[in-house]
Amino acid sequence: MADMPLHRKIPFTLLVSIALLTSGCGGGSGSSGGGTTPPPPPSTAKEWTWTSGSSTVNATGVYGSLGVPASGNLPGGRSGAVSWIDGSGNLWLFGGYTVSSANDMYFYNDIWEYNSTTKIWTWVSGSSTVNSPGVYGTEGNAASGNVPGARSGAVSWIDSTGTFWLFGGNGYDSTGSQGWLNDLWEFNPTNKEWTWVSGSNVTGASASCYALQSIPAARSGAASWIDKSGNLWLFGGNGYGFLTCENAPLSDLWEFNPTNKEWTWVSGRTATGVGVYGTQGTPAAGNIPGARNGAVSWIDGSGNLWLFGGSGFGLTFAGGGLSDLWEFNPTSKEWTWVSGSSTVKTPGVYGTQGTPAGGNLPGARSGAVSWIDGGGNLWLIGGNGYDSTGTVGELNDLWEYNPTSKQWTWVSGSSTVKAVGVYSTLGTAATSNVPGSREGSVSWTDSSGNLWLFGGDGYDSTGTKGYLNDLWRYQP
Repeated sequence: MADMPLHRKIPFTLLVSIALLTSGCGGGSGSSGGGTTPPPPPSTAKEWTWTSGSSTVNATGVYGSLGVPASGNLPGGRSGAVSWIDGSGNLWLFGGYTVSSANDMYFYNDIWEYNSTTKIWTWVSGSSTVNSPGVYGTEGNAASGNVPGARSGAVSWIDSTGTFWLFGGNGYDSTGSQGWLNDLWEFNPTNKEWTWVSGSNVTGASASCYALQSIPAARSGAASWIDKSGNLWLFGGNGYGFLTCENAPLSDLWEFNPTNKEWTWVSGRTATGVGVYGTQGTPAAGNIPGARNGAVSWIDGSGNLWLFGGSGFGLTFAGGGLSDLWEFNPTSKEWTWVSGSSTVKTPGVYGTQGTPAGGNLPGARSGAVSWIDGGGNLWLIGGNGYDSTGTVGELNDLWEYNPTSKQWTWVSGSSTVKAVGVYSTLGTAATSNVPGSREGSVSWTDSSGNLWLFGGDGYDSTGTKGYLNDLWRYQP
């Protein structure tokens, strides 16, 4: 699969479902007993609320004063950012990119905090200008001047102490050069200081090309998970692997322990490879998803890792969008091909909206957003992929996957690409509201199980395509 030149490559991003740490995988309540009638569901269930930002594309950021919340503050439109949510339920956003009318890429390294109670943004750290180089300082030492370079397509997570971690992406190193990164950073939200923990401070770090090392190579668009012990799991992405000194999709699986700050190569190839599917539904030591970037991921209540779609390879080296669903057992170290196609570019099978069915399947896609609800079901929205007609483009379809019944349900949104956003009244939920089709958004899940969705590359209220800074809340 041919790759775009590095300076023109627009990476896909995927995000961590970190609500498993902050909300205990739930929002469920205990029984009140005695035959008490449970309260009725809220009237806004299954409705979107446009909460903040512009209903049109390419909005410029309003930074205000560093560290000072203000009602007029807003991050600019972007795609490929990363996100996390803190113990107070506030939403945090880092980085991302836009592309100019001249097709030049502009990367960000700003950190923003959104207070979900006051509904106000605060510019917390980083630069208000684009393409800023990284300031690494001394490895292992926090300092007020340290800051990661501007980037997109990184992975992020938050540990049990509330510390934010950031790895890799496509962006700027200490010299101001742009490319793939494998630097690992730690951010303390209390003193607002960054620490460069490990990895290289220059772009293009590989696994020494022909000598496997003990740290993942530089990459963008990887998938990631956080287990109950607070360890990060990292899969694939587009980057540099063992035996390949050129950027390409990867299928290696790594685990990072934030206590001893060590990486472990767990599974998979460290070079581009096709998938080994085995028998659907049957785990096997030889099974492995094909190399890919821009997949979505989540972790279930048993600690198993799940992976869906992305852009890469199925059974053959005919590259494209994927719709395969995989489960990885960290104890047995075995992958299981659960559902979906082993070939690329499959159209979506939508069935009847709101009705689960064994034949339903989201179309092949990358750059989607996913999250887990209190019942352990997966929710999936958007991305760049194939609709019900086999047409490729940005999507806004919302899907639910039940891992017990192994069935998909098309919940809302369009079954065709390029859907226009319907914004209604700011701050008011409505059945007619829906975000426009998009890829490369970021998401958060709050303690009530609501999804928050921000930005991406897609379509606004007028049907114009560009970079969005709208913030939405969905109550499942």
